Amino acid sequence: MIKIIIERRIMPGLEEDYEQAAREAMRVSLGARGFVGGETLVEMGHTDRRLMITKWRDLRAWKEWYTSEARSNAMQRILPLLTEEETIRIYEPSF
Repeated sequence: MIKIIIERRIMPGLEEDYEQAAREAMRVSLGARGFVGGETLVEMGHTDRRLMITKWRDLRAWKEWYTSEARSNAMQRILPLLTEEETIRIYEPSF
């Protein structure tokens, strides 16, 4: 298993639009092969900051999703709502 950590900053005032787009993207990812689960967090005191933590069977499954048309379509709704490029980090168990 691997975990993908995605950090995003949302344009002020567009938080609700982002939430709708992010929920749709998460719904679509539920059907992705190798997707195990995920959650979205809001940084306390900073409603413009989101942290997504998703769990994947392996790196190959994540890469398939990351380059998929389904994710690309979902990101077309999300990207215009961000103030900067998202950061993505990939974590694996240490032992």
